Amino acid sequence: MRFCSLGSGSSGNATLIEARSATTTSRVLVDCGFSLQELEYRLARAGLGAEQLDGLFVTHEHADHVGCALALARRHAVPVWMSRGTWQAIGEPELPALQFARDGEAISIRDLELMPFTVPHDAAEPLQLRCHDGASSIGVLTDVGSITPHLLEHLRGCSALVLECNHDSDLLAASTYPPSLKERIAGRFGHLANHTAAAILQQTHHPGLRHLVAAHLSERNNRPALVRAALAQACGANAEQIIVADPAFGFDWLRID
Repeated sequence: MRFCSLGSGSSGNATLIEARSATTTSRVLVDCGFSLQELEYRLARAGLGAEQLDGLFVTHEHADHVGCALALARRHAVPVWMSRGTWQAIGEPELPALQFARDGEAISIRDLELMPFTVPHDAAEPLQLRCHDGASSIGVLTDVGSITPHLLEHLRGCSALVLECNHDSDLLAASTYPPSLKERIAGRFGHLANHTAAAILQQTHHPGLRHLVAAHLSERNNRPALVRAALAQACGANAEQIIVADPAFGFDWLRID
């Protein structure tokens, strides 16, 4: 199994997950927070075309995640999974192959199994994912405001983890953002601060964790060095081993053998 990011930040999010067997290749796109033209460009940069996608999973309705989901589904007949709450929040559109995702109900997309789970975030019915290919699993946790036992349960034992590290609390407090925006970001249904992400990692880290990726960093209110220091302290890793997703370009393919 391998995975990469096409972008990870407030300007757009998209994560590709691919599983290969002896005879088949399965590919799922998690979120597509870009215009269709931009998404197709980024897919090409990753060596793929939209017609090669076996499914799209939309975590929630915010623009930097839902993006071109409707256009992608209609132009390329890509099957789409999202929660009923997300579907209602984007206007209950008619799509050629729409299926509703639910907390704790597994989704099979060829050789990949997706397990959605609920998270606290200021959206209608947000879901995050654990993806499994029969041997390894990837946990994707972005856009979440606080820790719950439920999300910890789904992230334990993952072979790779894409973990939101949105902001440094001190940088956010000193920023020029209006107080209402600061309160929303730092609130229980906002985004993860570095120290909260580190607490999640501390409770889910294990010897089999092969890749740790810090994702969805605020370009104004965070720094890669701060993220690496917080996560390294939480899991006892070398800070340089921690991958930090670039807000504009994401990160290149990572393989789990």
